[in-house]
Amino acid sequence: MFKPLSAILSAVALSAVMLPANLAAAQPAGEFARCEISDLALIYQGASHRIDWTADEIEPYVVHRFSDGTEDWLFDGFLFLEFKDAQGNQYSPGYDTRNARRAEWQWYLDRLFEPGKSLSALDRVISRKKKELGDPGFRHRVVLTVMVPLNNQKDWGMLDDRPLDFSKTEDQLAASKWFIDQLTERFEKAGYENLDLWGLYWIDEDMVATNDFPKKISPYIHEQGLKFVWIPYFNAPGHERWRDLGFDIAYHQPNYFFSRWVPKERFDQSIDEALKYGMAMEFETDELAQSQIPNNTRDRMIDYIEAFQRRGVFEKSALAYYTGHHLLLDFLRNPTPENRELADRFARLIINRHK
Repeated sequence: MFKPLSAILSAVALSAVMLPANLAAAQPAGEFARCEISDLALIYQGASHRIDWTADEIEPYVVHRFSDGTEDWLFDGFLFLEFKDAQGNQYSPGYDTRNARRAEWQWYLDRLFEPGKSLSALDRVISRKKKELGDPGFRHRVVLTVMVPLNNQKDWGMLDDRPLDFSKTEDQLAASKWFIDQLTERFEKAGYENLDLWGLYWIDEDMVATNDFPKKISPYIHEQGLKFVWIPYFNAPGHERWRDLGFDIAYHQPNYFFSRWVPKERFDQSIDEALKYGMAMEFETDELAQSQIPNNTRDRMIDYIEAFQRRGVFEKSALAYYTGHHLLLDFLRNPTPENRELADRFARLIINRHK
């Protein structure tokens, strides 16, 4: 979920200088942010090394089948995101060697709206499960990713019969507005029966490289009737200014799961920071939580559950869920007793939040 370690360490070193004084949070002091999406699943889709997210692959994120064979609805929101194409091109700074051009932005759009995959597959699964389980009692909401017009890029390509130069803010805005129009028009044209386009996501996780550009594009996003979403890493530069930057909700990452050297105190630090600035929280895990993997980090996933229960996160905060490439699918494909127990425990927490 987070940037490469070198980028994070550099950003944290700068943060003491770059971050301004405390700004008014969107929520009253001491409260987590909430929104119409209770539980937002992060679906990494688009790059050539990702799975296609067919109906069978995305179904474990739509409904959970418990060990006793019963099923229930799971996530009510889906964030489709990508930060590079795995062919050398990056959609956000710090992930690869070349800046994506219009051709790569277009390639990503074609992947996202490919029939029978990702969005299309999600819509089909919901239709099928409605026939089996009945109406879930909520609409499934979708958040799509906005590409980052990378500063000073001069080879992005043509728009309206002229080459764009990203050293100019007006050209960055022109490219971003074109991409947002593509997202909204294609989504509407697809005519999904069960999906509502709720918001757009800013893929860069700090404000080091983009010069507060989100604040410039935010009004256009709001003109489309959409929310603007951000998930900065732990204490990322700019995280406390999320509201001033034009975002409607920001989720704070603990970044505890991924490194054994990060102590449990990180939970209280990240949660206190979220409460201070009226942010929501992110739950983090990945494929290494599977029991059959040597030196697995299943215990660290359980640490999230226990810390979030202790601090009332499950009761009071909107939540985003980073599950690696496809952990819930992996739990299904590797049904060891330990995997099934942990998957059931995790799913029950989400389902109880709906009810």
